Amino acid sequence: MANKTIEKIEKDKKKMKGFVDEFKTFIARGNVLDLAVGVIVGGAFTKIVTSLVNDILTPVIGVIVGGHDLSNLTIKIGEASIAYGSFIQNVIDFLIVAFCIFIFIKLINKFFIKKKEEETNVVQEPVKTDEVLLLEEIRDLLKKQKSSKK
Repeated sequence: MANKTIEKIEKDKKKMKGFVDEFKTFIARGNVLDLAVGVIVGGAFTKIVTSLVNDILTPVIGVIVGGHDLSNLTIKIGEASIAYGSFIQNVIDFLIVAFCIFIFIKLINKFFIKKKEEETNVVQEPVKTDEVLLLEEIRDLLKKQKSSKK
């Protein structure tokens, strides 16, 4: 019974070591760094979009719908207050972020597709080896010699 427990512990140690090694490989590939940069830039971008929605778009929409400040729109149910105006602001915020990401991904895809097309359209001439160049030179000399004898 003790041997089975020891074997199970050893097996679990090997699994954990494999997991840790896989995690180290993941970190070493740079994916974590790319992800961290994406999160930081995304956080900053979200602040900009939130400011755009809260400070510019929502007041304009409020004026259009009759001078209401959307962020203050609430419904009272008993003691509870449902802030649906804040929800509307967050929906607008989400739609703007989603649209910007859509445009960004579309531009990146367009760039990479164009780059791939350019790479496939460029036909590289095969590089001739020294032996082939020497044989072609000999062939040309023989042709020249043959034509001069006539």
